[in-house]
Amino acid sequence: MQQYYFTDNVPIAPLKIAAHISAANIASEIDRSLVETRKTALGMIKEEKRDNLLLRGFAPDSFLLPLKCPRFGSGEAKAVIDESVRGYDVFVMADITNYSNTYSVNGFTNHMSPDDNYQDLKRIIGATVSRAHRVSVIMPFLYESRQHKRTKRESLDCAMALKELVNMGVHNIITFDAHDPRVQNSIPLTGFDNFMPTYAFVKALLDRYPDMEINKDTMMVISPDEGAMDRAVYLANNLGVDMGMFYKRRDYSRVVNGRNPIVAHEFLGSSVEGKTALIVDDMISSGESMLDTARELKERKAAKVIVCCTFGLFTSGFDKFDEFYEKGYIDSIITTNLNYKPMEIYTKKWYEEANCSDYLASIINAFNYDTSVEAAMLGTAKIQALLAKHRGYRYEGSIV
Repeated sequence: MQQYYFTDNVPIAPLKIAAHISAANIASEIDRSLVETRKTALGMIKEEKRDNLLLRGFAPDSFLLPLKCPRFGSGEAKAVIDESVRGYDVFVMADITNYSNTYSVNGFTNHMSPDDNYQDLKRIIGATVSRAHRVSVIMPFLYESRQHKRTKRESLDCAMALKELVNMGVHNIITFDAHDPRVQNSIPLTGFDNFMPTYAFVKALLDRYPDMEINKDTMMVISPDEGAMDRAVYLANNLGVDMGMFYKRRDYSRVVNGRNPIVAHEFLGSSVEGKTALIVDDMISSGESMLDTARELKERKAAKVIVCCTFGLFTSGFDKFDEFYEKGYIDSIITTNLNYKPMEIYTKKWYEEANCSDYLASIINAFNYDTSVEAAMLGTAKIQALLAKHRGYRYEGSIV
């Protein structure tokens, strides 16, 4: 996004990022990006405005708010903010999937669950919302987003969580690749922005395969099921390639591990023989379904199978992915840095990370200025400019 608004406007309030320990790593990268951007922008601003902006905390050495969420021996907790937030535009950030942090309960060690991380998120909001100018929540993986609809007597957890945040006074909710963005219908009068990491995927893909040909004769975008169709259509349109889809035929008479087992993958689309098959989806959980899709494509003689998923959860570990890589069923897997992954994954030959830190920093910047984020929602122009550079010609459109 161009930073043209720097010279014409001022932020609505000084900016602070209240990062829960679950999001500490990505928050530090976002902070670095914001500090660099703001200090560069300061030199572009007219001198008469500069002093006013400095007084308003425009370009500090860090935007991170010092905070902690200590726990009592019983496991109860609280949020403690070590700096005033009065009048600030506060962005509270948490990665609810991060299970690496622990706490003690009556001498037992517990790993932080999504519920624990979400409760801490609310504690931080509770410690800031009454004094801050505005509080926004950044939750890259939307809490309980897989429990987004009711099919029988069951709770609507995602909708309840969103309403709870709004009732606490949250002004905006920022997330990525929501499992079903229609959950925002539960909070129709509150800001809900669902960003896509498509540009980061394309960039990571070209970084890993700098000589890759991208055209309809050499590549095909694959949706692993009907739920991922929108993502696949958007990416295929931007790359100028064909698209195919798998239909998961399930056995609805049985439930295994909380879901109906897949009986077969039926493919809808043209031949993938000799082509690079690019599978896109919102998450890899255990990976079973994704790996089955990859194997089906290789059995249909795809030259390469590359998986692009926003969130790599890898809930059953990496052994199956190692096995499929060794057998040649997958060539690489690309996921973002928007959620926690154990360090072991960075030793895997099949893994590539799509970095979204600068993207999130630009989103926070735009919100702080109350300027449009429409161009950032998908980033079509940036993708086209990247592809033009890869193909060796100049992109003539505008990137906003």
